[in-house]
Amino acid sequence: MMKQKKPIYFVLYLLAGVCTLSGCIEEYEADIPDEESHLLVVEGTICSSQLNVFYLSRTQGLNTTYASGREWGAKVSVRGSDGTEFNAQQHYDWGIESYHGNDLGHMPMVTNGGYTCWIDTLYPDVEYYLHIEVDGDVYESVPQKPLPTEKLVEVRGVQNTPESNINVLVTPEAPINPERTNYYSWTFDETWEVHSDYTTTLFFDIATMKCIHKLNQFPERGWKDGFSKTIMVGASHNYEGQHIKGFKIYDIDRSNERMFHKYSGLVHQRAITKAEYEYELARRQAGTEMGGLFTPQPSALPSNIHCLTSPNKRVIGFVGCSMNTSERRFFLHAKDFSIYRPPRRDTRWWLEDCTLEDCKNMVEKGMFLCEWLDERMSSPNGQLRTAWAFEYQLDVRSKGAYIEEPEFWNMEEREGHEDK
Repeated sequence: MMKQKKPIYFVLYLLAGVCTLSGCIEEYEADIPDEESHLLVVEGTICSSQLNVFYLSRTQGLNTTYASGREWGAKVSVRGSDGTEFNAQQHYDWGIESYHGNDLGHMPMVTNGGYTCWIDTLYPDVEYYLHIEVDGDVYESVPQKPLPTEKLVEVRGVQNTPESNINVLVTPEAPINPERTNYYSWTFDETWEVHSDYTTTLFFDIATMKCIHKLNQFPERGWKDGFSKTIMVGASHNYEGQHIKGFKIYDIDRSNERMFHKYSGLVHQRAITKAEYEYELARRQAGTEMGGLFTPQPSALPSNIHCLTSPNKRVIGFVGCSMNTSERRFFLHAKDFSIYRPPRRDTRWWLEDCTLEDCKNMVEKGMFLCEWLDERMSSPNGQLRTAWAFEYQLDVRSKGAYIEEPEFWNMEEREGHEDK
């Protein structure tokens, strides 16, 4: 199941670059005119056989006194031309910590005013739309038949030169309709392995005043999760047979910790209409022109949502309708690429000509023994040298990692997909 879009707020910035053809767009601040403030913003996709999440917010100018753009207390439902109706319930923040070790792509993030409803099945001959009642007005998206999505047959990482970043490329299955341009959007979840700064199998026992071996004192290996902050879109018009092949959706810096050991991504692919594609491109333009003279105002962005009770009231957003999404998990291994690990100095505490009493003092300071280099027995002038580290240098959890191995971690790239 495809993870839902995150909400877009207009607190101090306008449409902060959530769409790009091949990379990320940085957020920027824009002073929104008064006439552009307090416009309803709607985000979400109607999709079959999954939990649908819709976000409502409001545009806000720099001088607003509101804490956020969240819109509470609305009545939201998905309706069909056959009379079906799926009522959405408002949800608040769900923590994601309890989902560590699982396929996070199957856990929609519902935060900051999300409205959720489960839809079992959408039918190809029925048109569906989003219905919203809020602040005495009624809004609806343009009815659409659910659009089927081709399978995602390949996701791979490519490094063009030893100094370049690792590009993530996708290839959908041959298009259902090769006679017309096909449009897609992609998002992704990611998981990567991290290690502690230092490891140790030594322990200084102050009861016996001896160095002993002690295994598994600290978790040295863990994992972190991330979610795409952008929506990538692409069109097939420049590809032979309208079949996209090897399309770059994002890249990973070769000096980023995500590539130091092992990395896994779960890519979500959804076929979209030309109108939704153009909406995402317009958002990208609004994010890249940095509030310039010709930057479109929020209300100038294309939208398929209208206010039925006040036809002149403008709305921002686009609600797509999909029969399914396609997913594919892939893995990248550091050994297969030219990875750059920035040099770092040894930050452990070294004691030269160390005594046992010195070791006891280090333990009482909360430090742990890492090195025990004893030359006292082999040389008349031999000394004892020791190295010490704090717990945060030895426990990978101090890096924000969790230690429950993800269930998919030792699987090779899955043959096939999990189509929803």
